Amino acid sequence: MKKPFIVGNWKMNLSLKDAVKLAGEIKSFAGNMVNTHIGICPPAVFLSDIFKVITGSNVILGAQNIHFEDNGAFTGEISGLMIKDVGCTHTILGHSERRHVFGETDEFINKKLKKCFVDDISPIFCVGETLDERENGKTNDVIEGQLQNGLKDTNTADAKKLTIAYEPVWAIGTGKTASPEQANEVHAFIRDFLSKKYDANIASDIIIQYGGSVKPDNIRDLLMQNDIDGALVGGASLKSDSFLEMIEIANSI
Repeated sequence: MKKPFIVGNWKMNLSLKDAVKLAGEIKSFAGNMVNTHIGICPPAVFLSDIFKVITGSNVILGAQNIHFEDNGAFTGEISGLMIKDVGCTHTILGHSERRHVFGETDEFINKKLKKCFVDDISPIFCVGETLDERENGKTNDVIEGQLQNGLKDTNTADAKKLTIAYEPVWAIGTGKTASPEQANEVHAFIRDFLSKKYDANIASDIIIQYGGSVKPDNIRDLLMQNDIDGALVGGASLKSDSFLEMIEIANSI
């Protein structure tokens, strides 16, 4: 079994004071853990401050998004080189909110993914279907399309830096969660796709997280599934008690 990779996506939440406090609590509790990989993705304006807090620990710092250019007239955007400058090793890409709220396409996300690999940044690449797509039996078609288009023109060396997060859109922030069996079925489908695109060994090594209303009361059952290697946690990562409890559960498996 791979070490679980538990990542908190803080989205557009918290004040700087609260973010620094939360990061400090995570470092104190989990900064020296060796059985679980822990990551946090704060708002971009807090990244530099949070890096100072977690320096010297095993906690991984990630951004929530990047642009595919290094610099230029892209008001409001940040580049991969910029997030590296403030201590990031990872970034989330293709989150459902970026797709469905901000209109990012598979092709646009693919450009960002490839830039991550060039800049030696590890992307957490999100895929997932809407409720309508699931109810109409299109889950696998949607996931395959997002993977095929998002990972276009990537190779096995790139894949070694890749984490994938399966996040059913209908389960994000709704309180609904895919059953462990439902989630694992999609994870297994993703791993089979990766095996065909790269090879079986690479596919086996790639971490596939589940994201979608992950909480302390369901994370154990999710992580006990064969193909679920971690969790991308939203709202429950904003409170130290719930996030640290999830880390403790993951570390005990």
